[in-house]
Amino acid sequence: MSEKNREGKRTARERLAVEREKQKAADKRRRALIVGASVACVLGLAAVVGVVAANAGKDDSGDAGPVVGPSGAQGKDGLAIPVGKGSAKSTLTVWEDFRCPACKSFEDAYRSTIHDLTDSGKLKVEYHLATIIDGNMGGTGSRNAANAAACAQDAGKFTQYHDVLYRNQPQEIDDAFAKNSRLFELAGKVKGLDTPAFRKCVEDGTHNGWVNKSNEAFQKGGFSGTPTVLLNGKNIYQDQTMTPAKLKQMVEEAAKG
Repeated sequence: MSEKNREGKRTARERLAVEREKQKAADKRRRALIVGASVACVLGLAAVVGVVAANAGKDDSGDAGPVVGPSGAQGKDGLAIPVGKGSAKSTLTVWEDFRCPACKSFEDAYRSTIHDLTDSGKLKVEYHLATIIDGNMGGTGSRNAANAAACAQDAGKFTQYHDVLYRNQPQEIDDAFAKNSRLFELAGKVKGLDTPAFRKCVEDGTHNGWVNKSNEAFQKGGFSGTPTVLLNGKNIYQDQTMTPAKLKQMVEEAAKG
């Protein structure tokens, strides 16, 4: 082999070695950037989760005044609004927040089934109202809507107004239910509800103290979130196989027994 050829091969090997070193350095920088970005993302997520956890259930409503329960409220401390016949063999306990998107999803999916079962006397529902979203997102829409629903209970129109609120639920970050004007507007969709007595109850926040007490009971109950749905004491919302048809079957079988 000529000296010229040997020199050419040596030069080529050196160039290749240099390129490999450059590639290694580039790979090292890229890995460092990826790790740094990942750490930043994790820390950012942790900060968000920390804020949500720290604020969970907190309410900036201040002094809500005396605890005045709505007409017909039952259960421990009178914190449940009952729907259906007391003689029903099955009881569905529902913890909800009117600003909660998951609560709306539950209501949209199960509403007609629950109505059919309560109307037929096979199921009694006990509604408990919470204000979790007010604590997490800020505002007073959860509390104000719950107070208005309690005012509707005083007028004997809780179920109808409850359904109207969920059908017209704003985006979670939109505190539209904090405005009495919006609550009155939706009351107009329930025949006979938008009366001077209802408006005074809403404007005075007559049941705000009761709503706050209900939310405190939710926090102390050890529940993971809203909605929490219990059938005869058993949490069925956590059952991944649960459907409206399955709920209906369970209630009808209990009614036969």
